[in-house]
Amino acid sequence: MSPIIKKKGEKFTLPSKYLLLILTILCTVLMMITFGTDVFNRPLNTAAGYVIVPFQQGIGKLGGWLANRSEELVQIRSLLDENEQLRAQVAALTEENTLLQQDKYELNQLRELVELDEQYGEYNKVGARIISRDAGNWYSSFIIDKGAEDGFETDMNVIAGGGLVGRITAVGPNWSRVTSVISDNSNVSGKTLSTQDNLIVSGNLQLMAENCITFGQLVDSRNAVAVGDKIVTSDISDKFLPDILIGYINSIEMDANNLTKSGRLTPAVDFEHLNEVLVITDKKQEIVEEDEENAS
Repeated sequence: MSPIIKKKGEKFTLPSKYLLLILTILCTVLMMITFGTDVFNRPLNTAAGYVIVPFQQGIGKLGGWLANRSEELVQIRSLLDENEQLRAQVAALTEENTLLQQDKYELNQLRELVELDEQYGEYNKVGARIISRDAGNWYSSFIIDKGAEDGFETDMNVIAGGGLVGRITAVGPNWSRVTSVISDNSNVSGKTLSTQDNLIVSGNLQLMAENCITFGQLVDSRNAVAVGDKIVTSDISDKFLPDILIGYINSIEMDANNLTKSGRLTPAVDFEHLNEVLVITDKKQEIVEEDEENAS
């Protein structure tokens, strides 16, 4: 009698033990076909070629790109570090160069002061440094770092660079105020070095933009004074020692009275760049009194 019984009106069912047997036989057959032939290998290989290989290539390219980016990041970090080191070196070299230029500038100034000291070797002098000045571009009035404790007094003459700077007008324990010949309220009795004709040199801050001050009351009866002539302090000045260079005649013209001449003067000192000066400790009045005593 058949083990599979189907009654009228009932659905067909297959017992599980027969289903398991059929599946086992089918798997065995497929395994034998797979190991014995390449019926299934070629479709699987083809499918792998279309799916797995492109995926592997994409993974490879992505890995290579990431490796390159990683290497570039390392190089960028190295370049940034090197750039920081170079910036530090440039800053150090710039600072060193600035200091060297400053040292060179100060050395040149000291050489000028030494030459000036030798030029006016008959006078006693003391060096001083400028520590402050009035507002403006010019050293018309400024403070130096030495005063009464160093033997400084009012009306002592101050020189620098090419010649006369001015005179001390106020003194403190360790400071002194210097009023220069370019100040608006400055008047210096001078003379032409070539002809010994007297004149008055007056400060003029407005003209200093053209590097000039003025002179007047020049009596040049022989018309011998010319542009470029040196102007020095005169012997008749009551506060300034004689024969200290003030500047050079820049222009000259006859006054309206047809008796005197006036014009412009180029100062011998660079009043825009001053750092150190020489103070002549010999005063005009003291020298005059000493000469009178020696004469008597």
